[in-house]
Amino acid sequence: MEKHEGRDAAAVRLDDPWYDALDDGWGEPDGTGTPSAPVPQGKTAASERGHSAADIYLEVQRSAAFQEVRRRYRRFVVPASLAFFVWYFAYVVAATVAPELMARPVVGAVNVAMAAGLGQFLSTFLLTWAYARHARLRRDRAALELRWTVFDQKRIQEKARGSER
Repeated sequence: MEKHEGRDAAAVRLDDPWYDALDDGWGEPDGTGTPSAPVPQGKTAASERGHSAADIYLEVQRSAAFQEVRRRYRRFVVPASLAFFVWYFAYVVAATVAPELMARPVVGAVNVAMAAGLGQFLSTFLLTWAYARHARLRRDRAALELRWTVFDQKRIQEKARGSER
């Protein structure tokens, strides 16, 4: 990250290929009405013929690296979401069906309903922490490597187009 001084002191520039791509005009319409797009690593029929952004995005989506990132995402999110919803609905059902259970005192004026309600907040924060940790340890590096690969391939393709002219 780079800080600017002077008049635009609040502006912060991120060292990210997608940020740089916007400076290079990447994503701007290429004359056909579709935005230009990155090309995945390796020679492919779509990249050699200069297909539309949609073709290139589909090619990236079918890549093994992208599928691995999505698989890691689903392996965490699906079970965590199901567990959270079961916990949430169990609390709602217990409050509706078993009010006598929820009214039982736990400590002083704190009853089961209040403890479970506070547990809802706690579980939300814990789930958020677990999601961020999982993303940092299991997905972010792979996703960033995929971004860099795609962006580097796009620059190579642009240089090749520039040398053909």
